Amino acid sequence: MAADTDVFARRRSLSVVADWGDDLGIDGVATREQFLPSEQIRALAECARLRRERGDFGAARIGSDETLQRREEIRGDSTCWIVPPLLTPEIPLLAEFERLRLELNIQAMLGLFELELHYAWFPPGAGYARHVDQPLGRRQRQVSVVLYLNENWTPGAGGELRIFGADEQYRDIEPVAGRLVCFLTPGREHAVLPTSSDRLSISGWFRVRG
Repeated sequence: MAADTDVFARRRSLSVVADWGDDLGIDGVATREQFLPSEQIRALAECARLRRERGDFGAARIGSDETLQRREEIRGDSTCWIVPPLLTPEIPLLAEFERLRLELNIQAMLGLFELELHYAWFPPGAGYARHVDQPLGRRQRQVSVVLYLNENWTPGAGGELRIFGADEQYRDIEPVAGRLVCFLTPGREHAVLPTSSDRLSISGWFRVRG
């Protein structure tokens, strides 16, 4: 029975990641619904709650190295890096992202080498102003990923991911539980609109070697 379950999970994973490379090649942005089953999303949201209770989260800052600073008018979230020791539900999460990394390398030949990943919690009223994910002078981050953990998200609650394109056009993506967003990192401006409800996600970047 366990072997059958593993085969089913593998087939589901492959169907979810199929054609990511093609989608990213169209406009540099790709989304998938139900990247993980609902029970896994709930388990990861519980992991975030436990980590917040034990003090693992810290106020997010902007800048790099010695210029890091907290500027809530620009970025109001708190974050927690997903690093060992892992909580049990985080282990299959990383396995799914590893499958996605390998598939992206096959489909788009991106040379992705590793993953940075963290929880991001936005309290009511918080957002993240327009920005890019690549620190100045650094090119390692190549694909940005966001997985949402917000069950029963209410339309109109804010918190959308706004991805900018050419000629100031943009696309807004609601932070609905189980939705995964990937976009090519270099030069891609985006923002998190202010939220009126707690907004929780897992965010990060696939990186190439420096």
